[in-house]
Order: sequence, then structure tokens, then C-alpha cells
Amino acid sequence: MQNKEVYDELVSKFEQKYGKKPDIVAYAPGRIEVLGNHTDYNEGYVFSAAIDKGTFFAVSASEDTSCELTAGDLMETAKFDISNVAPAKEMTWQNYVTGTFNWLFDGAPAKALKGWKGMFLGNIPLGAGLSSSAALEMCTVLALSKLYGVEKTKTEMAKIGQKAEHTFAGCPCGLLDQASSMYGEEGSLVQSDFRTNEFKTVSMGPSVAFMMVKSNAKHALVDGAYASRRQACEDAAKHFADVLRGKKVTHLRDVTMAEWVLYRGGLDETKAKRAVHPIGEDERVVQGAGLLAKGDLAAFGALMYDSHESSRNWFENSCEELDAIVDAAKAIPEVYGARLSGGGFGGSCCLLVDPSAADKIAAQITREYKAKFGDEPICSLIKPSKGAHLV
Repeated sequence: MQNKEVYDELVSKFEQKYGKKPDIVAYAPGRIEVLGNHTDYNEGYVFSAAIDKGTFFAVSASEDTSCELTAGDLMETAKFDISNVAPAKEMTWQNYVTGTFNWLFDGAPAKALKGWKGMFLGNIPLGAGLSSSAALEMCTVLALSKLYGVEKTKTEMAKIGQKAEHTFAGCPCGLLDQASSMYGEEGSLVQSDFRTNEFKTVSMGPSVAFMMVKSNAKHALVDGAYASRRQACEDAAKHFADVLRGKKVTHLRDVTMAEWVLYRGGLDETKAKRAVHPIGEDERVVQGAGLLAKGDLAAFGALMYDSHESSRNWFENSCEELDAIVDAAKAIPEVYGARLSGGGFGGSCCLLVDPSAADKIAAQITREYKAKFGDEPICSLIKPSKGAHLV
């Protein structure tokens, strides 16, 4: 069992807290974004992977309509009744679980008839952009579905977690994080299509891993920068819809790189630069699927470097620290590719690496980063792993 020490600690703490072992335990992993940056709201494609760190949720049925939820790391407990499930202003960590419970029953959790006693514990580093919140939602929905005998597809479960995040946690996320956690497979990437919400896995082979390198860059003006880029993409899509009259264009997903080259003239320079990034990312994901099918990791890695250059030069959502990590990676033969991961403007880089050289890679990148910025990044080796499941 993956992360067995976390499972053992959770079951032991559950037994101490509630006087018996849990009836059901579910597990869900975090995720990394590998290729396809800022494509979700442009109805495009993304490559991601479930990681080898995650969260367990243990649960047993109550005798009545009361619920108790304990955070296994803090040993704090929230109590509520199934007739009164609402976003909490204190101990806000509970909102990911209570929101998931709420939407499992379509906003009417009193239909569950009985309550539950639950506890969660995980080992996903917080603040590293690895989606600990989605992992918590997915192990919750799996365990509670089993407890109450509710049948849901993986995509339906992912959407329940997304809705919990929107309405209880107050984060307007896309579906990438939850879908990656649900659909992950060992040694594989998850390819997501955000027009159809279809998800499939593409094998990478056993001799490869990723390294997340967390910079210490402070996120500056992220909200305004994100909103301005999203608006620029929407404005550009309207421009291409006007000039490509014989073609239906609703999002940048519908525009090819060749069409951007031919018809960008009517856009101001900034909007043209912003638009080319998601257009190129979609083409890189499609091309990457073909390269993985042939086992060409070097060429796939080159697409990751290309993706970062697009972020650096066109979308301008990189920063000095992330650029330094990618530039250092390029000089290491055992790194096949590297790029920023997630929204950008700080955070982490994702590197495609030969896992046998992990220590060498981490040492070299840390040395160069420290020489430039005076502090050390956090390097974590990550293997694409199995998605959410009942234990």
C-alpha cells in the first residue's frame, strides 16, 4: 500500500478518538500539471498526473444524525448535524469535507438520514501547488459514497468536489485538480479535454519521474494578473471569431497557430502575445500525446521547455526565480524538460527527470538557485501514481 505509514497513523488515531476502527477508508492523491498552462478556461487540453503523496479519509456511521470531523494532524474536531451543513467561518479546513458531503446529496444532506464520524490525514506538502484540497475532496466523496451506497462516476465525483470548492471553500477552481486525482494511473499522465470534460490516461513508462522545485518567490499581484490574462484571451477569441468567418470560434481552443500568425494583426500587441500561449499549449499537448505513444521522452521534454519559454515571453506569467530553475535544469543531461507549473507568478517548476539522478539534479539546482537568490528551493521527487480508490 502506498503511504502505509500515514494510513496506519490515521487508523490508530481514529480508534483512539472514536473507540473503534473505521468502517471505510479511502485514499486520493495530489496532482502536478505537466503541460497545458492556462488552457482550462480556454476550453483546451492539459496533461497532468496524480502524485505519490495523498490524503486518507476514514469514516464510520453514527447512531443518529450528528456528524464529527477530525483533522488528524491537528486533532481538532468539528461537530454539526446533517440538518445544518453550511460553510464554516472557523476551522475552515472542514469546508472541503462538509461541502463535498453537501453536494453528494445535491445540497440536501439531511436525505442521508444518519450522520458519520470521520477523520483525515495526508502527506501532501501544503503551499507547493500539489492540490491537497482536491485530494481531500476526492477521498471524502469516495468514502461517503461507499458509506451511503450512492453510485457516482469518477467525473461526477470530481464535479462534486469542484462544487464544494466553489461554494464552501470560496475558490473558483477548474476541474483539473479533482479529475487528475480521480483518473490518475501509475506511470501515466492524465490528458484532460476541458471542452467535453473527458479524461484519459497516457502511459509514460516506468523509468521516468518528475521533480517539483518550489521557489520562494512571493506571489505578486496574482489576482489582477490572472484576471487580465483571462480577459485578454476572451477578447482575442472574439477577434478571431470575427475574422475567421467560415469557422465557429468560441474560445482560443478553436484557433490554430497558423491562424494566429495570419490574423493577429487586428489585435493590440499585448492581447496577441497573451493569445498565442494557450493556442501553442493546446498544440503541444496534442503533439506530446503522439511523442509519448512512441516513447520519445526527450522530444516530450523539449515541449516542456518550449512551454516555459512561451510563459516567459508571451504570457509573461513567469518570474526571475522560476526562470532560473528552468535555466539551471537545461544544463543537466538527466533533466528531459522543465517548466513552471500552475498559474505562475511564483510557486513551483515541474521537471521531467531520470529518477536515478534525483540527488544530483536537486543538488545542482539548489546550488545555482542559492548562489543567485541566497536561499534554497524545495526539491521533491514525484512518480505518477494510482488515482483515488477505496482502501
